[in-house]
Amino acid sequence: MLIPWDVPAPQLSDDVHPALADAARAASAAYGRARSLHTRLELREEVADGADGTPTMRVDRIVEDAILESIHRSRVNLLSEEAGFVDNGSSITLVIDPVDGSANAAFGVPLSCFAGALVEDGTAKEALTTWFDTGRAWHAHAGVPTSFRTTGRTTLKGASVCLMRPKTGTQDAWLRIANKADRIRVLCTTCLETMLVAEGTVDAFIDPGSDTHRIMDLATALVTVPAAGGVLLDLHGRPFTFEPDLTHRWSGVAAATPQLAEELIATVLG
Repeated sequence: MLIPWDVPAPQLSDDVHPALADAARAASAAYGRARSLHTRLELREEVADGADGTPTMRVDRIVEDAILESIHRSRVNLLSEEAGFVDNGSSITLVIDPVDGSANAAFGVPLSCFAGALVEDGTAKEALTTWFDTGRAWHAHAGVPTSFRTTGRTTLKGASVCLMRPKTGTQDAWLRIANKADRIRVLCTTCLETMLVAEGTVDAFIDPGSDTHRIMDLATALVTVPAAGGVLLDLHGRPFTFEPDLTHRWSGVAAATPQLAEELIATVLG
């Protein structure tokens, strides 16, 4: 069965870097075409292994191929979970998750997004996340306050928290968070969930210790969440780096305030 709904073009402001804007538009258009041509099961089919060592779904491949065409037009470098590092000899690298929430995207669950950060000299300067099914976009420049803000919540009691699904070895930590928070959501799309923290829809997002995140899962949050007044940390205090080596993993913690992040980390670590 095909997914019958159209994918709108992302709603981008004029100050988005042209390379980021072109990549985001290419991603949305490609995902829309993919949904019109392939069934849910076809989109979900694993067609290769990505540069990060995880299986590549057909939906990932289709969208990333469109982004590859885009970055060659823009003549910038690319670091992506499927293609790895693509060197176009530029001082600028786009660190991109072509489809965050791939399983959601393949089956038509309307919770998936494109996420890209513009990195120069090892520093993330700009970030853009676009929600495929709505066209909503979150854009930020490093160090420049955004028009949207976090909730400002400082305590876990009463908080609304997005969590990664419990995995082997994280169940106890997962339950400690769930038992203290007011509401728990498992949306299966880190890039989108961290944007919900940035805009104040939820108070926090956390991976309770599974070390699932690659740098492209967290790159946009690294810019956008602090620009909105929040913080992005690793559970174990490890620094975020933009190296082409995609074996590096983190457990990301995005929170409305440093105080809430500290309590979340302390709760997970017991």
